[in-house]
Amino acid sequence: MEKVMLAAAFADANSSTMNVSFAHLHFAGGYLPSDSKDWRTVVPALLVAVCLVGSVGNLCVIGILLHSTWKGKPSMIHSLILNLSLADLSLLLFSAPVRATAYSKGVWDLGWFVCKSSDWFIHMCMAAKSLTIVAVAKVCFLYASDPAKQVRVHNCTIWSVLVAIWAVASLLPLPEWFFSTTRHHAGVEMCLMDVPAVAEEFMSLFGKLYPLLVFCLPILLASFYFWRAYGRCQKRGTKTQNLRNQMRSKQLTVMLLSIALTSAVLWLPEWIAWLWTWHLKAAGPAPPQGFVALSQVLMFSISSANPLIFLVMSEEFKALKGLWKWLAKKRPNASESQKTPDGNSEVLPANVLPPESPASTPEREKEAGSPSSGKEKTEKAEVPVLPDVEQFWHERDTVPCVQDNDPVPWEHEGQEAGDDDK
Repeated sequence: MEKVMLAAAFADANSSTMNVSFAHLHFAGGYLPSDSKDWRTVVPALLVAVCLVGSVGNLCVIGILLHSTWKGKPSMIHSLILNLSLADLSLLLFSAPVRATAYSKGVWDLGWFVCKSSDWFIHMCMAAKSLTIVAVAKVCFLYASDPAKQVRVHNCTIWSVLVAIWAVASLLPLPEWFFSTTRHHAGVEMCLMDVPAVAEEFMSLFGKLYPLLVFCLPILLASFYFWRAYGRCQKRGTKTQNLRNQMRSKQLTVMLLSIALTSAVLWLPEWIAWLWTWHLKAAGPAPPQGFVALSQVLMFSISSANPLIFLVMSEEFKALKGLWKWLAKKRPNASESQKTPDGNSEVLPANVLPPESPASTPEREKEAGSPSSGKEKTEKAEVPVLPDVEQFWHERDTVPCVQDNDPVPWEHEGQEAGDDDK
C-alpha cells in the first residue's frame, strides 16, 4: 500500500513538475520520468532497432564514398554526403544509446557530464545536418545549371566548408550546455534545464530563434535551391551528352530533395514538442509523454532513412547492387561446377583423344599429312571432347551392334519360326 502511494505521489510530482515554468523544471538530456512500464520498454526497443539499421546503412554509405574518393578526386557533393552520413552515424552511436537508457529508467544515473552534453551534442549534429543540406542544395543547383562543366574543387575548399559547418553547428546550441545540470527533485535525481532568473529572457529568445535558425531557414533555402535546380533539369539539351548529363542532374536533384523532405517531415514533431515545452505556461497543459518520446524516435529515424535513400536512388551506389547480383549468380555456378558427370568416374583431359575414337582412324592420319592439316589439327586439339561423346564412340567400337537391313522382315517371320521348330 505504501509503494502504491509513493508511486502515485511520484506521478503527481512529475505532473506538477511539467506544469512549472520551463526556466526552473524543464527536463533535459532525454530524461523523461514515466510511471508506465510499457513506454519504458517500447521506446528503448524502437531506439535500439533504429540504431542498428541506421548504423549498418551509414557504414555502407561511408565505405562506398571513401572507396570512390580513394579511386578518384573527391567532389564537393560526395564530401557533403559523407559529412551527412558521419553526423547520422555519430547520433546513432553516441546519442541513441543514451536516450534509450534514460527512457528505460525513472531516475537519472548517467552522471553530470552526460546530462550537460547530451542535448548539446544531439542538436549540434542535427544543426550540422541542416547546414549540410543547404550546402548540398546550393552545389546541386550549380551542377544543374551546367551539368557538362567540370568544376575542380580543391581539398582546402572542401575542408573549409566542412569546418565552417561544424563550427556554426557547435555554437548554436551552446546555451543548452551552459544550463543543463543534475538536480534532486522530489527525492529523485533528475537532469533538468536550470536557468537562473538573470538569463530567463535570453533563454526565452533562444527558444524562439533556435528553431528558426536550425530548421525553418535551412529548409526554406534548400527548397529554393532544389526548386531552381529541378527547373534547370527540365530544359532539354540538343546533344546526346547534354541529355545524359541532364538526366544525371535530375536524378541527383530528386534524391537530395527526397532526403530534405524526409528530414523535414520526421523532424517536425520534435520541434512541436520543443516549442510546446520551452513556452509552457504555468497553468497550461504539458506535452504528453508519449508524444515527446515518439518525436525523439522519429528524429533518430532520420539517420536510418537517409542511407536507405542514398543506396536506392544514387548512381554511385549501383556498385553495391552489382556486387550483390554477382554474388547471387556465382553461388549456383559454384554448386554446379562441383558436381561430376554421371557415368564417368575418370575424365580425360580436353586435349587428349581416346585411342579408338574416330579421330585416330587411318583416314584421319592420311589427312594429317596434308599442308592444311596442321592448322586443322591444332584447331581440333583445342576443341574439348566431352566425356559422354567419348563413351559413345568407345562402346560403338568395342561392342558392335547387329543391324537388320531386311526391308520386309514380316515375310521372314514365319520361316524363322519354322526353323526354330525343327
